[in-house]
Amino acid sequence: MKINVKIKPNSGEQNIERKDDFYLIKLKSVPEDGKANLELLKLLKKYFGKEVKIKSGFNSRKKVVEFN
Repeated sequence: MKINVKIKPNSGEQNIERKDDFYLIKLKSVPEDGKANLELLKLLKKYFGKEVKIKSGFNSRKKVVEFN
């Protein structure tokens, strides 16, 4: 299963909010050295209870993630 996510890094809180066709995810990490991507993967794994990987948008705030 693939989902679209929009990231808001450096927001001071962790939060996942379901919108119409994507998930809005607030992260505490800054978007440098892959820190925000790692936080995203950990948060999604905890939220959905499944392994997750980023399919596209590694350097973008809009990403497509896939569950294994």
